[in-house]
Amino acid sequence: MAITSANQLELLQTAEAVAREKMIDASVVVEAMEESLARAAKSRYGSEMDIHVSIDRKTGKATFTRVRTVVEDDDLENYQAELTVKQAKEYMTDPSVGDVLSEEIPPVELGRIAAQSAKQVILQKVREAERDRQYEEFKDRTGTIINGVVKREEYGNVIVDVGRGEGILRRNEKIGREAYRPNDRIRCFIKDVRREARGPQVFLSRTAPEFMSELFKMEVPEIYDGIIEIKAVARDPGSRAKIAVISYDSSIDPVGACVGMRGSRVQAVVNELQGEKIDIIPWNDDQPTFLVNALQPAEVTKVVLDEDAGKIEVVVPDEQLSLAIGRRGQNVRLASQLTNLDIDILTEAEESARRQAEFAERTQLFMDNLDLDEFFAQLLVSEGFTNLEEVAYVDVDELLVIDGVDADTASELQARARDVLEAASRKALERARELGVEDSLVGFEGLTPQMIEALAEDGVKSLEDFATCADWELAGGWTTVNGERVKDDGVLEKFDVSLEDAQTFVMTARIQLGWVDPADLEGATDDDADETEEGSEA
Repeated sequence: MAITSANQLELLQTAEAVAREKMIDASVVVEAMEESLARAAKSRYGSEMDIHVSIDRKTGKATFTRVRTVVEDDDLENYQAELTVKQAKEYMTDPSVGDVLSEEIPPVELGRIAAQSAKQVILQKVREAERDRQYEEFKDRTGTIINGVVKREEYGNVIVDVGRGEGILRRNEKIGREAYRPNDRIRCFIKDVRREARGPQVFLSRTAPEFMSELFKMEVPEIYDGIIEIKAVARDPGSRAKIAVISYDSSIDPVGACVGMRGSRVQAVVNELQGEKIDIIPWNDDQPTFLVNALQPAEVTKVVLDEDAGKIEVVVPDEQLSLAIGRRGQNVRLASQLTNLDIDILTEAEESARRQAEFAERTQLFMDNLDLDEFFAQLLVSEGFTNLEEVAYVDVDELLVIDGVDADTASELQARARDVLEAASRKALERARELGVEDSLVGFEGLTPQMIEALAEDGVKSLEDFATCADWELAGGWTTVNGERVKDDGVLEKFDVSLEDAQTFVMTARIQLGWVDPADLEGATDDDADETEEGSEA
């Protein structure tokens, strides 16, 4: 096929038709044609030639041009695409290195093989342009809801026609009992858009918590306008969900607005989610109060929060236990996801039994170590004393408020407690020395004999060993593994050593060993202070 005036306009018509069909820019198709014609010309004139093709956007005329670059004599490698300054003087006046010589050459005829090759180049370019267009269109729609039509199902995954492309709804992103047939209309959440070798992939979801948030935003104008905010969502897809909302307008009830007149708004969301039951809960910045709301419909008697561990204990009446836990633990699991806390649920009877056990344990501790009768030991526990250290070093006035305790009795109690503690310290230090603890660690300020014994049992026997410890190895901490918080026990955790204390211990040990220069620490502290001041001014 020769590029003649008879088919020049046909090139442009073909380009425009392809562009309309694929919904891409016509110039992309024309550029692909130019590249394919240039490749065909190289196969005709020689692959080492640098040949450019330009198609006029109005007439469709294709111009073939051979391009040669002027180079130094010693740099001439490809005489088909390069020429020396001396050679260039035959075609140009006053040529210099880097100049480009362009000369038009006759058009080529496309044989069967060349035409097929040109077609492949055009198709590849068009396919790449189509993929780029799809990616650019959908990447900005991540996090929104899209309506589509089911095309087919492959190995449990649903392929959805989303207009100018396809999305995939994976098996684990479908609500359990849903089934789809071709041409069914479907509403999904665009969870992610990725570039992949086979083209942009649009990943859809109907189980994502964000899908429920977006559905409420569509049904509740106050959420769309920002008057009400969805603070947290927890879902057991297809079964039950909890959603926490807050209103920034005191005159608007966030729960009532989301429920709607006669439940019309929430019912629209429930219908879309195949009957998934939804608990709408008022948000509260106070975590215990929020948790009480999150465990509805169960009633909560008492809440004990451990912020450091991210755990919370909830006490409920005996008859409310099954309601608080829910079917297969669903209610407490959703409340845990909503509050981002580990929740332990106890009945009032279990909590009472535990308190009684703690009371008996502390009573026995005072009876055994202070040589007290049961009644007197119980008095100490009732007044809030939990260990021997509190008795030994508390202000005497706090002992004198106990009925039957005078100044002499208080002094005797403290003397006995101190004797017991000193004996325990001597025993711990002896044990530590038997394990091989060095004097450098024994004399370290802030470590008690019991701490030194615990370190020795863990293999930390010198100041050098202590300086190489991580703060969490001493104080303990929490690690998230597969989405669950896992406890890391610290060597000194039972002595109530905080993470900050552990950091101070380790850094002091490193300074004493000369591993760290205190001046460097001061400089770092000053820098941190400056940054803080700058942030405050900003």
